[in-house]
Amino acid sequence: MLSRKMESALNGQLNAELFSSYLYLSMAAYFASTNMAGMAKWMRAQAKEEELHAMKFFDFIADRKARVKLTAIDTPESEWASPLAAFEATYAHEQKVTGMIGELVKLAKEEGDGATGIFLQWFVSEQVEEEKSADDIVQKLKAIEDAAPALLMLDGVLGRRGGD
Repeated sequence: MLSRKMESALNGQLNAELFSSYLYLSMAAYFASTNMAGMAKWMRAQAKEEELHAMKFFDFIADRKARVKLTAIDTPESEWASPLAAFEATYAHEQKVTGMIGELVKLAKEEGDGATGIFLQWFVSEQVEEEKSADDIVQKLKAIEDAAPALLMLDGVLGRRGGD
């Protein structure tokens, strides 16, 4: 059984993961509108991954005989100055999520909730991967600068990401 405090915090994270999915779907729409089909595909796959993360929280909360509570999802941004700006926003968002997961781990320890602590370890590892993935793309975009052929090549590479 989850404490009320842990239940509330996990529901908050579930809803944050749904916002992440919504944000990346908005980025996919932005990239589609700028003819960056590969980046749009990458973001759509990212949106699906975030939805899966949300469902992990949903199932865990329900499995612990607690109540899942969905809240309104904020409207995400829909415009970015460039592909670099969008991926920098992605990286910053993943850093924010990492901090949120860290707070959940801390709360689980404070609450003496070992099961939740173990559950959260998957997300700790996942966030390392999420941050690295976003930062790798940011670094490539910085290296590209304004070289259109290189940007188109990167778009093609990102379009090979699975998950659609």
